Amino acid sequence: MALSAFGLMLVQLLPAQTAARKAPPKGPRALGLLQLSANGKAHLIPITILYDGEFYDASAYKAAPVPMALESGIVYEAVRAGVSQGLFTVSNALHGDNIWVGEGTWQSAASLAAAKAAAAKKKEASSKPPAEPVEGPPVLRRAGAAKTPEPPPSAPAPEPTPASKPSPSPAPASTSPAPAPSTASASPAEQQEQDPDRPRLKRGVPSPVEQKKPSAPSPAVPKAVTPKPAASTPAASGSMQSIPAISDASGPDPQPYTNNLKPDDEQALRKKILALAADEVRARAAQLAADSTESQPSAHPSSRSGTKTKLPQPTFEDVQLHVFDLSNSNEPVLVLTAKARMPSRPKKAGADPQSDLEYLLTLVARDDIYGELHKAFSNVSDTQHLDVLPRMEFIDAVDADGDGRGELLFRQISAAGNAFVVYRVIGDRLWPLFEGTPGQ
Repeated sequence: MALSAFGLMLVQLLPAQTAARKAPPKGPRALGLLQLSANGKAHLIPITILYDGEFYDASAYKAAPVPMALESGIVYEAVRAGVSQGLFTVSNALHGDNIWVGEGTWQSAASLAAAKAAAAKKKEASSKPPAEPVEGPPVLRRAGAAKTPEPPPSAPAPEPTPASKPSPSPAPASTSPAPAPSTASASPAEQQEQDPDRPRLKRGVPSPVEQKKPSAPSPAVPKAVTPKPAASTPAASGSMQSIPAISDASGPDPQPYTNNLKPDDEQALRKKILALAADEVRARAAQLAADSTESQPSAHPSSRSGTKTKLPQPTFEDVQLHVFDLSNSNEPVLVLTAKARMPSRPKKAGADPQSDLEYLLTLVARDDIYGELHKAFSNVSDTQHLDVLPRMEFIDAVDADGDGRGELLFRQISAAGNAFVVYRVIGDRLWPLFEGTPGQ
């Protein structure tokens, strides 16, 4: 009897819990890459648009003729590791070198905060009641001293007599009719026929302090030579910063994805993931050596079937380690990018001819509650084999679908061109949410 009552109670609670659960995001939600130069100029490269639960290529979605992600007036919020960096407002779209680029105005979070504080201070000053007039200092007078007589009021000026009043002069005859009230001509955007089912993409309407009024887009798409995407990561870039940017009117507020670790804990994780990275580089070097040996017809079979010896420890350069908490569950996700070289060995028969290569490494691992690292993704390439194995340049962690969890944004660089890829970390693997076409 008690079990049946408990089951009935559980059945009544389940619908309430299901209704309180957040509905899956439908969009539209646009993701772009904001490239900010040292002189403050910025432009945006569209990446994806999420609509009705599906990801689309933002550089081609609803292009009539400008893609919807680059329509004039759309506001993007730049986020680095989930923390807002400022607002970018699109004012114009350019197309060249097989890539779309949006130009506009950039305002950092610091300038927006300063403008907001100044506006609040001005509003507070205007809302205060006017100060009462301050009387002069008190004057000491002797007893019986006569007060200074006040001057008598001046008599009013006498009204002029009827004879002295000037006669009104007749109004001159109008030589031309009065101009009719002018009406503002419709802008090109209003003249263009709009699709009634076209989704509207907007981060939100900024206040007049946050943006300048953008100019209306012209019907013709201007062509210009657009700047090449930066090849370095945001942390290593000196002249150009690459920051993910989101435009979504109904999306969640940004939240940080960084995992603040103690210095000792960070050093322990760095040591573990570098040991894992060394194994990946050695495996790639051994594979290249085996391929090179098999391609030599004069190689003796015993050289290919002999016992395998462990390769020496590679040396790493330009090591960058990012530690994220993508799901706010206190489970660190590590992203390591580095360059590596194998120690040089004397040139002799059977030696590895690839020992002087520079390897390009991107490694993603998850740290469990027991302190063990689990490899989720590994990409080891080199400058001589980008046509076979593209290298993965890590950009940042960003909430691509608006569910509050962070995904990993990469740029895939190959001999065929560049493409953007968005991965979600699920357990010990990466699940692709969006894979762009090389050549962007």
